[in-house]
Amino acid sequence: MNLFDLKGKRAVVTGASRGLGHGMALALAEAGADLVCIQKSYPHNLVNTIQAMGRECRCVTADLSQENEIRHVAEQVLDSWGPIDILVNNAGIQRLHWAIEFPESDWDAILNVNLKAVFMLSQIFAKPMISRKYGKIVNIGSLLTFQGGLKASAYAASKGAIGQLTKALANEWGPYGINVNAIAPGYMTTDMNANLIASETNYREIRNRIPIGRWGTEDDLAGAVIFLSSAASDYVQGQILAVDGGWLGR
Repeated sequence: MNLFDLKGKRAVVTGASRGLGHGMALALAEAGADLVCIQKSYPHNLVNTIQAMGRECRCVTADLSQENEIRHVAEQVLDSWGPIDILVNNAGIQRLHWAIEFPESDWDAILNVNLKAVFMLSQIFAKPMISRKYGKIVNIGSLLTFQGGLKASAYAASKGAIGQLTKALANEWGPYGINVNAIAPGYMTTDMNANLIASETNYREIRNRIPIGRWGTEDDLAGAVIFLSSAASDYVQGQILAVDGGWLGR
């Protein structure tokens, strides 16, 4: 079990104030990691919970749709905390429109947060990882990394690109001891799926199509993120791990 021990490791998680990011941040802390969380608002409850475990937890706020804020916050973390061991690129947004009328402003916002910020943060934090010959980068994809969806052309484009970016960075940075992989969550009971969950018919139809027979929760990503952040995955590279209750295999 020492393969999964993260004691002494320092992790950055984006979008950790709620949902999947919240669950993954707690999981990493429970496995022994100290954390820096990056998101729009300060998550007091998360910080208090992690500190109560005896782990260090700092949070910095930033709008990850803005290039200057991305660079500033990443440099702030490195200056105040030093190089990190684990980066979990979780933050993401979704806006639904039919493709024929998709607003350019919403397209740009989604691609900036879901893709550009992931690349920029990976690039900035990977530089000291390369120098140290060690690092773990975990990107968060989606079922739409593999499927098209409806009214989600920008989101699907961003998450499809996350899959390819993961593979490209894995190819380039693997020789420097950096593992780059991704998790593709299935249907999860998070705020992003609030409209689907609110519809009893949609909720039931989706649940019935999932082989495990239920929607996922933030706790369901704990094992995957610990695995991909730990020594247990040292020979796993460029993979997209679907945590979807069997949805893609049906």
